[in-house]
Amino acid sequence: MQNAMSSTFQAPLQVPLSQSGNLRRQIKFNGVKRRPMVVAASVNVEVNDAARGSAGGLGRNNKEVMEAEKKLLVGTYNRAPVVLASGKGCKLYDAEGREYLDLSSGIAVNALGHGDADWIKAVVDQANVLTHVSNMYYSIPQIELAKRLVACSFADRVFFSNTGTEANEAAIKFARKFQRHSNPDSKEPATEFVSFTNSFHGRTMGALALTSKEHYRSPFEPVMPGVNFVEYGNIEATRKLIQPGKTAAVFVEPIQGEGGIYSATKEFLQFLRDACDDAGALLVFDEVQCGLGRTGYLWAHEHYGIFPDIMTLAKPLAGGLPIGAALVTEKVASAINYGDHGSTFAGSPLVCNAAIAVLDKISNPAFLASVSKKGHYFKETLKQKLARNPHVKDVRGLGLIIGIEFDVSATPLVDACRDSGLLVLTAGKGNVVRLVPPLIISEQELDQAVEILCKTLPVLDSNSN
Repeated sequence: MQNAMSSTFQAPLQVPLSQSGNLRRQIKFNGVKRRPMVVAASVNVEVNDAARGSAGGLGRNNKEVMEAEKKLLVGTYNRAPVVLASGKGCKLYDAEGREYLDLSSGIAVNALGHGDADWIKAVVDQANVLTHVSNMYYSIPQIELAKRLVACSFADRVFFSNTGTEANEAAIKFARKFQRHSNPDSKEPATEFVSFTNSFHGRTMGALALTSKEHYRSPFEPVMPGVNFVEYGNIEATRKLIQPGKTAAVFVEPIQGEGGIYSATKEFLQFLRDACDDAGALLVFDEVQCGLGRTGYLWAHEHYGIFPDIMTLAKPLAGGLPIGAALVTEKVASAINYGDHGSTFAGSPLVCNAAIAVLDKISNPAFLASVSKKGHYFKETLKQKLARNPHVKDVRGLGLIIGIEFDVSATPLVDACRDSGLLVLTAGKGNVVRLVPPLIISEQELDQAVEILCKTLPVLDSNSN
């Protein structure tokens, strides 16, 4: 084993890695020394100069890490065979130094890419002051973030959580409590929900019940009862399900991400708004994946000009740190009392300060205009380049959430792209390539992605026979 101080990971955040993996070291941020802190690693790490990539990849054998993962972690993830060690902008580097163009963004999380300077400053500055106090006390970053979210949305109040699924759990509870509050004389207030085909709302038990894919739900049944599924976009079929005294809320994604990049029509969302108003039900927009600038609008529903009673957020809000939020109108908030819901970690000073840095950048009109422009360019380029391929059925999306639907499984293409240095995701029934790059991506990088996609498309021919 090398001497513990013989090598340093050369990246924007420089941390000497020790043999024990849990020693106090000084940290440099852009060349400035910070106070000592604990850097913890789950396995011993040896940095070898010969294994270090030219872009600063951590010198460690990929296979060794993957084998350790199999022994140490619960097997809930079918991971791609890549050990990612560092990133900058829209590029990621594996443990052996290989470069990848990232069009997955940690599943639509890293909207500002990797290593954004303002985000790092917000995290480091707040970490040096106050990290966590719980919601037993007031903290300034939480109030400042809530103030910004209210100012730039339909909402009057915010409930913070740690994830998207938790935000949807909060929305479920708020919807049921709202019905009890609004109908105090009813012995059986509305408790049912309407959700849609191809929906994905999370993996905790309530949000899971709202998720349409049976293979997610069936191993854990019985899940929360009272959820009625109906075809996404089908107005007449949905009309029959939204009923006064029965329907507490309707949950819908304005653009379905996991489900295959399907966009709602304005007519459909307007119908849902009117039907919920008529039935006394709440309309919940799940914008965990499609919100916060991804469409070129700050909120995806702004594209339609139709507004919900509750909106759930998560993925990009804190730039990679865990956060979720349920944004609600005063009408909904008036039904919620002390103790009705809560969280130990949610809305911590550290995470909220990071989220302020993200929201301030993304909400800038010029930033949103650039997302819209790049999204249009990307989609039109894809349509032009892929038009003659017989496997391509559709190219769809809005802004920088784009799906390419194929007539065969997209998995071989995703694997071939990764082998060629491009990271993309699947969606839908596995036949859709989901493209959700960092919102800062350049047109040159988008061209590079299109080039790799076109180069790897022939792999689908050999897998369609």
